[in-house]
Amino acid sequence: IIAVLAAYGMRVIGAILLLIGGWIVSKWVRKSVASRLGRTELDSTLAKFFANIAGTLIMVFVLFAALELFGIKTTSFVAVLGAAGLAVGLALQGTLSNFAAGVMLLIFRPFKVGDLVNVAGQTGKIEAIELFMTNMDTLDNRRIIIPNSKIFGDVIETLTFHPTRRVDVPVGTDYSADLDKVRSVLEAATVSIPGALGDPAPQVVLVQLGASSIDWEVRVWTETAEYPITKQAVVRSTKQALDDAGIGIPFPQVDVHLDGTPEGG
Repeated sequence: IIAVLAAYGMRVIGAILLLIGGWIVSKWVRKSVASRLGRTELDSTLAKFFANIAGTLIMVFVLFAALELFGIKTTSFVAVLGAAGLAVGLALQGTLSNFAAGVMLLIFRPFKVGDLVNVAGQTGKIEAIELFMTNMDTLDNRRIIIPNSKIFGDVIETLTFHPTRRVDVPVGTDYSADLDKVRSVLEAATVSIPGALGDPAPQVVLVQLGASSIDWEVRVWTETAEYPITKQAVVRSTKQALDDAGIGIPFPQVDVHLDGTPEGG
């Protein structure tokens, strides 16, 4: 026993002291990294993740150093860890792709919590951006959880990015209606719309000669937060103005012509 204590006692004490010192240093590094990254524009979730990674790496190095004190070669451990990491990486390709996409979303911030976005075929308000998933609430209050790889690898449309938006309302009128009269009626309909901005000014655009109607578009700018209310007001005002002016809004129709007389007729 005395021989064993003499041979390994100091090594055990050294390893314990090394582990305690490493734990203290890793804790200090974790707090320091989190504090420094917290002063930047980096997302708090990502800052905490990088701080934990830094602390964990220090503890791994300290553990290897402690094993070296007992004469244990860590080269084989590194090889085993590398092989295990490769196997885990291959098994978790989807998870790692979500993680990588989450890091990119938190760094580049194409949208933020509270934005109304259209991503991965879904439209809703962002509630949380995590490293693997993004939580979204739809306009009818359904919670949708989307893997980050689905978002970062697709088109991202942020509906609330700008403070103002343009309301576009398509309108079809009869071919018999006078173009100048229709334009003046539609322009008058945009004058007293609640929520409409004066700058940029509303526009009435002649779009095309459609199959069943002459197609127009009424364009009105509004505050982004007032977009749904303003769009409803534009539609209502446009319909009332056309009705008051006696201008018809045609529906799609098909004219069928019968040539000749059927047999036995």
